[in-house]
Amino acid sequence: MDLTEDKTEQLRKIYADNKFVNYLDMKIEEVTSGYAKMSMYVDYEKHTNLHRALHGGGLISLADTAMGIACVSTGKKVVTLAMTTNFISVIEAGETAIATAKIIHQGRRTIVAEGIVENLEGKLIGKLQATFFVIGEISLD
Repeated sequence: MDLTEDKTEQLRKIYADNKFVNYLDMKIEEVTSGYAKMSMYVDYEKHTNLHRALHGGGLISLADTAMGIACVSTGKKVVTLAMTTNFISVIEAGETAIATAKIIHQGRRTIVAEGIVENLEGKLIGKLQATFFVIGEISLD
């Protein structure tokens, strides 16, 4: 399989009925095998903490979803086993968070991915790494 094959529309269809992704207004921007890019406009009413900045749980949700999509792009159905997060900076309401994720190890039973969250100007907001457990196969046809 061509690793640069665009899988964006396939993954948008798969995730179209994901209630959590839709509730948080996450958007799939780009997907190739082992890579995903997502965006989320930081809505004051939905995503912020007491400081009008993106809540840590929102940042983790966006990055976890992007890393999960990177895994799914390889045809594997996964669940998150563990994740580490480094909160580097803040992103405020009214800005857009961009998460990019790539697989750094793919085994038969586990996949390890890393993700970063930035603002539109490329300012680093968070850096994450997660281990996913492979629970099956998923058709990308």
